[in-house]
Amino acid sequence: MMTSVYCSLRRRRLLQALLFGGLSPSLFAATPRLPRVVSLFQGATDSLVALGVTPCGIVESWAEKPVYRYLRPMVSTVAQLGLETQPALEKIAMLQPDRIFASRFRHQDIVPVMAKIAPVTLLDDVFEFKKTLTVVADALGLSPAAAMLLQRWDSRVAAIKASMVRQFSAQSPPQVSVIEVRPDHIRSYVAHSFPGSVMSELGFRWNAQAAQTRSASLRFSTLENIPLLDADLFFILLRANTPAIDRQYQRLIAHPLWQQLRAVKARRIMTVDSVPWSLSGGILGANHIVDDVERFVRGEGQ
Repeated sequence: MMTSVYCSLRRRRLLQALLFGGLSPSLFAATPRLPRVVSLFQGATDSLVALGVTPCGIVESWAEKPVYRYLRPMVSTVAQLGLETQPALEKIAMLQPDRIFASRFRHQDIVPVMAKIAPVTLLDDVFEFKKTLTVVADALGLSPAAAMLLQRWDSRVAAIKASMVRQFSAQSPPQVSVIEVRPDHIRSYVAHSFPGSVMSELGFRWNAQAAQTRSASLRFSTLENIPLLDADLFFILLRANTPAIDRQYQRLIAHPLWQQLRAVKARRIMTVDSVPWSLSGGILGANHIVDDVERFVRGEGQ
């Protein structure tokens, strides 16, 4: 009971110090330790794991809560700090981090408070995975490790582009549609998105509708818009164990307009896991996308 009361009082003192006047050094025991970092968005968590760093705290994942399956082997036991849109400042303070990685879009308003806990590194765009990796690595003195990861990435991209020339010689580079099935609508990602940036780097082209938009994706609320998805090949993003999405997907592929699309007629369709494709925002997620593209190029589509 005494331990519980002490922890409660200590947490209250921490939060009061954050909000009304900064932290007192006497609140923490000064013990030598390795740098401790907190990640407040998914791309930073992915980048830290890729660099071999286990964060001391992370925010809850958008799906497959509380941690994406592909990251669970590395961070399943890491402290949870609440939602990405509303991280728990008190929990962050209790972790005594040396640095906090955050998103300007989501966290700029709470930076003054977080800066009293530890230096804050803000990323402007959570889906620019190369920049996120580089910034995180620079802040932690791990630039050589990031450079090695990016070198491997460049090698993979070059190899796939060469394979695509052989596979699609008659129409190289092919047009692509990256289609995510949601319970109540269909979303088509374009070049200005995380999966779109990867596909563009791999050499794929976009149809006219996707090429003209400046947003990250196009939202289609009715299946009458199916012709706008037309392309030479499709990557269809599905989320595991979601009956509502499965039903929507079956409605999509049963629609007469779907049967008229080039990729459908040519049977150049691959269904993939939407989590690494659309929600990861990091280099590990980007490599999952490349894994799927490699399988597609080898003929392991639908």
